[in-house]
Amino acid sequence: MLVVENLAKQFGGLHAVDGCSFTVKQGTITGLIGPNGAGKTTVFNLLTGFLKPDSGEVHLAEEDITGLPPHRIFQKRICRTFQIPRELKEMTVMENLMLVPPGQIGERIWNPFFRPRRVHRQERTICDKAFEVLDFLQLSHLKDEYAGSLSGGQKKLLELARTMMVESRLVMLDEPGAGVNRTLLKRLASSIERLCGETGTTFLVVEHDMDFIMRLCTPVIVMSEGRKLMEGTPEEVQQDQQVLDAYLGGQYVAIDG
Repeated sequence: MLVVENLAKQFGGLHAVDGCSFTVKQGTITGLIGPNGAGKTTVFNLLTGFLKPDSGEVHLAEEDITGLPPHRIFQKRICRTFQIPRELKEMTVMENLMLVPPGQIGERIWNPFFRPRRVHRQERTICDKAFEVLDFLQLSHLKDEYAGSLSGGQKKLLELARTMMVESRLVMLDEPGAGVNRTLLKRLASSIERLCGETGTTFLVVEHDMDFIMRLCTPVIVMSEGRKLMEGTPEEVQQDQQVLDAYLGGQYVAIDG
């Protein structure tokens, strides 16, 4: 699904990403972990067009997407979320969802006047899709709430809901568990697993919550100083002494035998 080759980005004298290479296989939930400053979010910003790499290449299913701007990346059906949710605060949950699908004919000023039936049919289809997404994520009761009034966990679910309003090939989640209580975090993890299993959506997840990552992701990629340190199953990562010492703080104990 995604191939990253020798990606590099420098800010002044700081090599935020320094020859990073990894792959994301289709239909997986791949975790991307590492300490603060390892380059994870910078990698996300490079992959989604918010930053242009100094060097290296990014391929989506063998198509070179290196350096494309965010709107072109979105057209390739790559969606992302942010560590701090970017909901449209003064719009309802429903309105936040209905804005997402591209190519809405009602956005052209003359169509509501000259093609009202066609506009209405498309809006009805988008509305039905939004109801399906809200039902899937158990957010239907919040459809008329202003997005700015939601809790932190509900905003993270709303961000996931927005990625579901298009047929995403790859969804990139930037710390989906940050600020989310354990109950909503379990719901979020279950929703991601269901989406992957039922629709084949591929996920790349940056997260500091190791319990969340180790439960949800296979494989797990570990970054350090802008490069990939290692990649493996959750069990392999938990038992790698270098990872344990440097990045998990001894939270997990290597298992003998």
